Amino acid sequence: MTTKQLLIGSLSNDLYRVANLLQRGSQKGALRFFEESKRWTTELQSHKVKPYIRKIIDDVINDTQDSIQAEPAAEKYLLYSILLQNYSKHI
Repeated sequence: MTTKQLLIGSLSNDLYRVANLLQRGSQKGALRFFEESKRWTTELQSHKVKPYIRKIIDDVINDTQDSIQAEPAAEKYLLYSILLQNYSKHI
């Protein structure tokens, strides 16, 4: 497993946790994993990835704690998690 795969897989797992916790109504838990996902995106900025993955990384970096409290945030992070997981498996 490469460093890039590890970082993308970790980001995928954290975004999945954010989506699940938001769906369950646990804002505090979701914020914890959201901050952790920011760490992975910062580290991934120096890696070469496909353009659609770069857009996901940039979107997560630009999101704020207030933006994850909106209703569609859980669905968005679940989708990102799945896309990142599939990308990680096929690189």
